[in-house]
Amino acid sequence: MGGRRRDDRRRDRPESEFEERVVHINPVSKTVKGGRSRSFNALVVVGDRQGRVGAGLGKAKEVADAIRKAVDEGKKNLIEVPLVGTTIPHEVTVRYSGARVLLKPASRGTGVIAGGPVRAVLELAGVQDVLSKSLGSSNPINVVRATLKALSELRTAAEVAEIRGKRVEEIIG
Repeated sequence: MGGRRRDDRRRDRPESEFEERVVHINPVSKTVKGGRSRSFNALVVVGDRQGRVGAGLGKAKEVADAIRKAVDEGKKNLIEVPLVGTTIPHEVTVRYSGARVLLKPASRGTGVIAGGPVRAVLELAGVQDVLSKSLGSSNPINVVRATLKALSELRTAAEVAEIRGKRVEEIIG
């Protein structure tokens, strides 16, 4: 036979630079001719804790396969998050479908004040001090997407100054 077994390859693979966190697993059943067919949706957030974060949704007959698919999708959908020290540059409120997420910068040592799905995204993005509030829908998929949208809309003072053709001092006032 001579070949390597599948689990050997998996063990030898280098450890990923990304951390993964399963936010939600949704069992789904569909009634078919022979009875009920069960499958799973997995919502996973991946990030390197240094300003890169993404989320993926995987669907499969087995939980492990759904998580693996979600991780792969999350790595494809990474966004860069501008950080100012340990917090975000400014306050932002974003709506995605029925979910609204409010993120506010916080002073050093505050920690991540956030609920479930928002906390997972912020921690894996590398934000250490932030205040947040999830408003509207509590659907984890929409809350995660709203959080990612909020993080992608953040701009540092330097970026805003460059866009407007001014100096940073003029922007900050």
